[in-house]
Amino acid sequence: MNVREKIVSFINQFRKEFKFTDIYSGSTPEDKGWYEKAVLLMWKIVLSAIVFVYLCLFLVSFDNLPTFEDLENPSYNQASIVYANDLSILGKYYIENREFILYDSLNKNLVNALLATEDSRYYQHSGIDFLALTRVALKTILLSKRESGGGSTITQQLAKLLFERPNLEGKNSFVKLFLMVRIKFKEWLTAIKLEKSYTKEEILAMYLNKFDFLYGANGVQTAAQTYFGKNQRNLNVEESAMLIGMLKNPMRYNPKRFPQLAKDRRNTVLSLMEDDGYITKKEFNTLSSKAIDITQFKRESHLEGLALYFRAELSKWLKNLLEDERYRKADGSKYNFYEDGLKIYTTIDPVYQKYAEDAAREHMQKVQKAYNNVWTKADPWTYDADENMRKIRKDALNLMIKETDRFSILWNHYFGNIISKLEAEIGNVDLSDRTIQRILNEEKEKGYLDTELKKKIINQTQYDYCIRIQNSSQWPAIKKQWDAFEIEVRKVMTTPIKMRVYDYQTFGEKDTLMSPLDSIKFHRKHMQIGSMAVNPHTGEVKAWVGGTNFKYFKYDHVNSRRQVGSTFKPFVYATAIALQGISPCSEFQDVQYTIPANDPNFHLPEAWSPGNAMEQFTGENLNLYRALALSKNSITVKLVILLGSVEPIRGLLHNMGIDSSLRRRDGGYLIPKFPSIVLGSSDLSVMEMTGAYTTFANNGIYTKPVFVSRIEDKNGKVIYRSNITNNVALSPNYNYVMVDLLRKSSPSWTLKVPNGGKTGTTNDYVDGWYMGITPDLVVGTWVGGEDPWIRFLSIEMGQGSYMAKPFFTQFITKLEADKESGFSSNVEFYRPPGEIGIELDCEKFKKMMSSHNEGNSIQPQNNQHKDDEIFEDEPIQKEKKKEEPR
Repeated sequence: MNVREKIVSFINQFRKEFKFTDIYSGSTPEDKGWYEKAVLLMWKIVLSAIVFVYLCLFLVSFDNLPTFEDLENPSYNQASIVYANDLSILGKYYIENREFILYDSLNKNLVNALLATEDSRYYQHSGIDFLALTRVALKTILLSKRESGGGSTITQQLAKLLFERPNLEGKNSFVKLFLMVRIKFKEWLTAIKLEKSYTKEEILAMYLNKFDFLYGANGVQTAAQTYFGKNQRNLNVEESAMLIGMLKNPMRYNPKRFPQLAKDRRNTVLSLMEDDGYITKKEFNTLSSKAIDITQFKRESHLEGLALYFRAELSKWLKNLLEDERYRKADGSKYNFYEDGLKIYTTIDPVYQKYAEDAAREHMQKVQKAYNNVWTKADPWTYDADENMRKIRKDALNLMIKETDRFSILWNHYFGNIISKLEAEIGNVDLSDRTIQRILNEEKEKGYLDTELKKKIINQTQYDYCIRIQNSSQWPAIKKQWDAFEIEVRKVMTTPIKMRVYDYQTFGEKDTLMSPLDSIKFHRKHMQIGSMAVNPHTGEVKAWVGGTNFKYFKYDHVNSRRQVGSTFKPFVYATAIALQGISPCSEFQDVQYTIPANDPNFHLPEAWSPGNAMEQFTGENLNLYRALALSKNSITVKLVILLGSVEPIRGLLHNMGIDSSLRRRDGGYLIPKFPSIVLGSSDLSVMEMTGAYTTFANNGIYTKPVFVSRIEDKNGKVIYRSNITNNVALSPNYNYVMVDLLRKSSPSWTLKVPNGGKTGTTNDYVDGWYMGITPDLVVGTWVGGEDPWIRFLSIEMGQGSYMAKPFFTQFITKLEADKESGFSSNVEFYRPPGEIGIELDCEKFKKMMSSHNEGNSIQPQNNQHKDDEIFEDEPIQKEKKKEEPR
């Protein structure tokens, strides 16, 4: 086809587009000559326009355009998705809430609606539709039709989203026109590049994935979930039409704010789909009469859904994991799980998780009510506190005040300008309320800063800051502002205002009149829970409860360390049974035992004679079953005396996943080398304790808890996969003895499944624990206050059997009641074949022992000897005066 024929063909197409009549029809030869001249003139115009366009495109190509490399790897901030073990979505991490959907997975209703509405000639152009542009120009300019349709192709609309558009506000008409022309040419050039880099299908998918549908819904998948509560693949025709209608102007056609405009726009899309044959006239009439239904609208929030505490802790774990060079991108850069669209497959079972959260709410409601009744007429910040303790509690309260937005706003108001002037004078400095107070103390008491430095309360840098600030010209202004600031803070924090606070009775919120300071104390007085459920055979974490309410209490109590109390005692019993071959039927006298000072095995500077709870010793002989059930400190101390050292216990703990070489922040061992550890003085986390107890439920084999099975990148490549970590800690026979002890010492008798466990209570009833085991699930639970003075005042409600154990019972009861939960009650703890080697029947054990000479009995004698001294009247060591953890 020659040039003339192409022009004629173009004009005939154009004539058909605008439904012009045939000019040749009934025309004279003179008319035809005029027509040919018109065609020639139009050809010249078109040629000139093409040259002009190419010249503009050439010039714009030097502008700040996306490179081919940028287009081949477009910047799509994709949400990383956290999956439960059944592949349901637990939550997401994102800057932009976007899930990338491939073309093959796109709903055909969406594709059809998009093509019909935005670009019906999509498969007939290469990024720029000149016919559509000419149509728009003539209809708008020559025919004065405002609603002449858009000339931008889908590819151009995608191009618009790939670079920032300049702000035209305040610009004059000429500048606006120039910038608009420049933008349009940039779009065209980018569209051409896109068409060279991607298939038509890929461009369609990219556009629908890139578009912002408002309310944090980036891309069509998140939009479908936000507006209709469903996956995009399940959208029907009218729902698809509504979302495609929003592409024209999401603010104007927002179905939440302007439902009628959104409906009209949806019907326009449906009409265009009918015109292009995607739906019938009958379907159009039916669908267009329907109201827009967005009753399932729900904006995604990090404060909703299951396992909120787990997801928060998972983000910390991911951050650390992705720092490891083993888990990097192909180019060596780090993954960003807020942008890179990772798929994180966790072990959390949504059924277990829901029942755990339900049980926690029910149990903590009861605990909180009891706590409130105890403290109706007393203030935890002053109760039973000497001057030093009052200062500690006041400082803790002041620290919480400083963490509030109110404090930050006031600080910036009073000191923002001064800090700028100070930095201009002496450089970068750390001006804080503590720094100011230290300088004021220095002025009152010369040498105060030197003393702080010597005591290592402050370091040299902090010391230098204080001196430089004190000697600056701004110090007088700082002192003046400080007095006014303190008065204002005190006024703001103590003035009652209307506010919304947490309501434990509804697990929601309630409106009240309260001062900000009272609000801090009110929320701080809520008891918290930390619990984790683990499959002891695989290590898979099935449920994770980190607190009472994530919105108000962000601190996770699964990974935080608290004193463990008597939940530690089974480790002592297990060590004694494994190393000494002691039967749980062996009896020991309930009296006060003493480890003398300077014993070479225990390294104590003073004699240690711990007491029982309530300082009571019965003097009777107790077997290990009763001793563990009654949580007798005396018998536990006796066992460590028989062991001769705490090292065997620390060794067992090491094999049960608690690294004996770990040190605390203060430099001491996590599991100290002192005998007080046997009574639960160590601080351990729910995670560590639950992991250790997997040993008992797994035939003596420790299994490390895992909560992520694998991680994939956005393309499905596996970048991380977990492995089961096992370690033999106890022989099967000795472990079975321990299981028998736990089953008989503190089980939940109302449960169908075989179970056992151990409670724990610490000094002053600060911490309540319960470690529960079943054949296929280990549940560790801690309950207490975030501060040690948030506690019960009596053992009746302050013990682990009240604070923590009922949660275990309620949780397992819910699992047992649900036949579809996957939890089975028809299981048994593993019993090694053959003889155990240790007698568990205490009647048989007594008969067996009576047949031996008394001198061969392993029961303790009342006569004193070097390793078994009894000092019944010996005072308890000073730091243990109240009672040992139990």
